[in-house]
Amino acid sequence: MTTSLLEKLNWRYATKKMDPSKKVEPEKLELILEAIRMAPTSSGTQPFEVFVVKNPELREKIRAVGWDQAQITEASDLLVFAAWDNYSTDRIDGVVAQMEDERGKSEMLTGYFENLKGMYLPRDAEVNYNHAARQAYIALGFALIAAAEAGVDSTPMEGFDPEQVDEILGLKERGLRSVILLPVGYRQEDQDWLVNMKKVRKSKETLITEIN
Repeated sequence: MTTSLLEKLNWRYATKKMDPSKKVEPEKLELILEAIRMAPTSSGTQPFEVFVVKNPELREKIRAVGWDQAQITEASDLLVFAAWDNYSTDRIDGVVAQMEDERGKSEMLTGYFENLKGMYLPRDAEVNYNHAARQAYIALGFALIAAAEAGVDSTPMEGFDPEQVDEILGLKERGLRSVILLPVGYRQEDQDWLVNMKKVRKSKETLITEIN
């Protein structure tokens, strides 16, 4: 990890006050979305979708079920990560079909995903949703890093009612469940109480154990 990236990660924080007058440039938003698309996921399934919510009325409704967090409506854009509610034959076969189209068919590929279906499909739907949600979190990490690299502020949020957000965005009908919100925009420094506070993280010695 380069020094410049570490500086960017030290610069970023969970922004508490976004400037509603400042919009994220389309090319920077596209960079963040592309980082999400390129994030690794278990078996390459990418079992989630991301919704870029720009509609002010929808964002007001989400804010009302999101602990009234102002960033939801004041940020330039609101990203909603929504995971598959379950794995299914059709969903896994869709992954295989794309891989075969782009890489070519192979017995190894077919066998791998047949084994995967044998493991995933008998499991409880909640187990599979939680697995899919963890893949969405990997992509969230990529989004946070990409935003920082681009000088864009972001605030990952778990403080909301997922069932209400699912209803607002019509996610249940699409076999999806909301996982986390990510407003992106630009900080309003003179109104943000957190902006100048020192970043606090565990020491390397406390967090990391080297096993030889």
